Parts: sequence; C-alpha cells; structure tokens
Amino acid sequence: MSIIANLGNIINEKNQSSELWQAQRQADRENTNAMQDAGVMQITSDPETYLRYLNCQADNPSYSAGNVALVMVQDQKATIFGTKERWKSLNRGVSPAEEKNGVKIYTRSSFGKGYVLTDVYDVRQTSGRDLKHTALQPDSKEMDEALKALLNYCVVPLVSDESIPMPAFYDSEQMKLAINPKYPDAEAFAGIATEIAHTRFHGKGYNQNYSREDYELDAQSVGYMICRRFGVPCEAPDVSNLSALYDGFDAMDRRGALGQIQDLAQKIGGSIERAITPQVRSRNMNRSAR
Repeated sequence: MSIIANLGNIINEKNQSSELWQAQRQADRENTNAMQDAGVMQITSDPETYLRYLNCQADNPSYSAGNVALVMVQDQKATIFGTKERWKSLNRGVSPAEEKNGVKIYTRSSFGKGYVLTDVYDVRQTSGRDLKHTALQPDSKEMDEALKALLNYCVVPLVSDESIPMPAFYDSEQMKLAINPKYPDAEAFAGIATEIAHTRFHGKGYNQNYSREDYELDAQSVGYMICRRFGVPCEAPDVSNLSALYDGFDAMDRRGALGQIQDLAQKIGGSIERAITPQVRSRNMNRSAR
C-alpha cells in the first residue's frame, strides 16, 4: 500500500511541476512579446532608434525585424549577434563568463512546429576567428556581378538615360527604371538599390496604395541596408517623417511593415552574396574518374 501511495504522490508532484513550468513558460512569452512590441514602437517612433535598427538589421540580415527589436531592447550595445550554434559555425565561441548573459529571441522549434525562446549573444561576448566582412570595390569583377544580381530584381523595363540628375529613378507612371550609366559604381549601386525597392513595392501597379512619398523611407531603408551589408558608401535615409508615416499603426502592423523591408533587403542581399561568392566544387567533382 505504501508503494501505491508514494506513486500517487509522485504523479501529483509531476503534474504540479508541469503546470508551474507551463505557467512560467507562458509568462516568459508574454513578457517577451511585450518587450518586442515596445521595441518595435520605439524603432518606428524615434528617428535615432530607427537608424540604429537599420544598422543592426543590415548586420544581421537573416534575423527577423521582431527579433532584432528584441535584441535592441535587451542589449543597447548589440551589433552582430547569434546563437551558440551560429557562433560555433563561424569558429567562435561564447565566453564562459557570458553564458548566462544572453538575450532572448524567438527561433523555430527543433520539432519543426512553432517557436521557442532561445538565447543569443553579441559578438563582444564571444572570441575566436575574426569575422569576414564583404566590401565591394569599384571597377571590380565582384561589383559587376553584384550590379547584375541587383538589376535582376527589377520587375520593370530598364532604360539608359544620361539626362537624369541621379544614378537611377523609377517612373511609377510609365513603370520604367531609368539608369544614368555615367555615375561611379558606388553611387550607382546605392541609387539602383533604392529605386529597385520602389519597383518591388509598386509591384507592377498591383499595389494600388503605392505612392513614392509613402514608400520613400522604406525604399531608402532597403537600399541603405543592402549597401551596408556589402560595404558600399550610402547616405542614411531621411527619417524626418518617420512618426507621421507610422501614425495610427499598432505594434503588429509596424512589425509587419519592418518585416516587409527586412524581407526584401534579405532576398536581394542574398542574391548578391551568391553572385559574388565563388562556388566551391566538391571534393568528388575534383577527382578524376577512376
């Protein structure tokens, strides 16, 4: 009888422990969601914070806008961040003294469904091999390939026009992208990146809410992040109208708008990265047939 009684106690304790764990997990999620909303609201309300966000997002292109906002709220000094596994893949490791000082973001569950809270660490909390930074140089093969990859994202006809007083300009009425070929590579890259963002946001006219004024900050933001990712000089976006642009948006809508910008910059940047990175042939391909 005592064995059965003890087993009953064990079952009760297990159920209570599970309930407490679930309650704590839910509380952590609610706290994290509140931090994320606060971060997104701050980013889309304060020009200085918005520019810092663009730098952080550009330096961490694979992370969502919501996760970048989370990191910014929890670590004011964060620049480049990642999970322990990501740092390991880059031949760096989290310093033992910093292992308890990570900040929370959402990552996809290892079971393939839903998201879980995971610790990430800033580069200053790690040590190991130096990080590689891609910097496109003018008049180089890499710059040529990058410009080709960039232009491949244009969804409207291209025209050469030396009369326009800028590297590139998207005419939304004629739905054509004019490019002035006389501009230097760096200026051309920056200008084209911004104008191609306009073409994508207009979507061949399917986005009936498009206007150049309403999408100018978004397009400049995309161009700026792409330039920063590849070390191309670029002026920071004009954020003077930031608050007005996001007026009336709730936190979810603002996160969605930031996510649209991040998604486009990531896709274009990824295409450029693949274009300028030499393809490594497999060991078997290098072997002669036997």
